[in-house]
Amino acid sequence: MFDKLQNLEDRYNQLTDLLMDPEVINDSNKLREYSKEQAELQAVVDKYRRYKEITEQIEDAKVMLSDESDEDMVEMAKEELEELQPEVETLEQEMKLLLIPKDPNDDKNVIMEIRGAAGGDEAALFAGDLYRMYSRYAETQGWRIEVIESHEADVGGYKEIIFMINGKGAFSRLKYENGAHRVQRVPDTESGGRIHTSTSTVAVLPEAEEVEIDINEKDIRVDTFASSGPGGQSVNTTMSAVRLTHEPTGVVVSCQDEKSQIKNKEKAMKVLRARIYEMYQKEQQDELDENRKSAVGTGDRSERIRTYNYPQNRVTDHRIGLTINKLDQIVEGKIDEIVENLIIEEQTAKLEEIGE
Repeated sequence: MFDKLQNLEDRYNQLTDLLMDPEVINDSNKLREYSKEQAELQAVVDKYRRYKEITEQIEDAKVMLSDESDEDMVEMAKEELEELQPEVETLEQEMKLLLIPKDPNDDKNVIMEIRGAAGGDEAALFAGDLYRMYSRYAETQGWRIEVIESHEADVGGYKEIIFMINGKGAFSRLKYENGAHRVQRVPDTESGGRIHTSTSTVAVLPEAEEVEIDINEKDIRVDTFASSGPGGQSVNTTMSAVRLTHEPTGVVVSCQDEKSQIKNKEKAMKVLRARIYEMYQKEQQDELDENRKSAVGTGDRSERIRTYNYPQNRVTDHRIGLTINKLDQIVEGKIDEIVENLIIEEQTAKLEEIGE
């Protein structure tokens, strides 16, 4: 671990020199690249320098204990060791966490897709509950939600809803929601009081910037049509709805929530770019490690990740065996306890990979 830390400090110092180089100063791309890299190293280098400083003080105190005969000086050395030792241990843990490779998508905005799956009307109602849960959570984080496409069910809820969550770090906390969510409850329409099981799927995609993925406009087929409301009735006589088809990959995205065709196309492009970005990322990951799963799973949307049991007020995350009897609070957007446990589980697994 300390060899890695020393290499990072050496690179940090090298970047400091590069950022003072006139050639780099006059090259805006290099200046931005090196500044960003140094900023990412700042926290771990600061911790490492503090660690070296404290370990040096500890060594001095130990030498004083072994060489000094004056009782006051010996007592002072003992007190210093008692104060410094816990800080060293804390710094070691903090440096280990900072050495965990950061997901390059963590700071990005999120595009979420929720679809009612097995269970008919109840699945659509549950999809609506999940959308409300994530909306409430986004509010508590100070994030902004923008609906891109939605298809309401006749009974309420959604057959499908696609929306963007704009906020720094949104992906870092919501990426664990990828997968199939199962609900167990008595539907309002069930006269016999029997518990039904339904599922909705959640997909979480990081927003992809244009610089990250090159999509040729010539590869996109654009179709326009009149938007429709629940049950398929026409709600707009103008051809404002847009369907984009990326012909090389077969990815299709439609958007009709805006009255403007231009705005619908802009929203659809965001989703299209995110889906293609996710597809390419998955291909690269499969090549690197044959789809090796982390401790909290890949988040594949076919993987059942969580059960919401209403009669018992219970939520269980199956990936980490976590059960919380606070379903009433969780569906109101208070999902931090689940998120924090998933983050800890992932960090623990990655720390084991890093080793000492």
